[in-house]
Amino acid sequence: QVQLVDSGGGLVQAGGSLRLSCAASGRTFNTYDMAWFRQAPGKEREFVGFINWSGTSTYYAASVEGRFTIFRDDARNAVFLQMNSLKPEDTAVYYCAADSRNSLLRTTVRDYNYWGQGTQVTVSS
Repeated sequence: QVQLVDSGGGLVQAGGSLRLSCAASGRTFNTYDMAWFRQAPGKEREFVGFINWSGTSTYYAASVEGRFTIFRDDARNAVFLQMNSLKPEDTAVYYCAADSRNSLLRTTVRDYNYWGQGTQVTVSS
């Protein structure tokens, strides 16, 4: 089992950058595939990016491809989401998620058993 704590959100102007962090408890962090999701007011939670347990495979939603980068640091038991060229439509609560490793790409909410509490990102125009 793993517990996740999201942080790093805030208010930023359009075109700016933020780095989100997700700290994981436990000594088996490298046995989990990780992902980031986001949920805007009145909308369903949607997939943002995925990284497999070894960090060798990543995948992004089309809406963030080329602007966002997901990476992990197993020594720190953490996964990060670097967000550049932010747009007002990126405004949402961002959540990290984890599931036992199998390296298969998973992009739906029901694929993940463990979730962070979320961190608010607000992009002003």
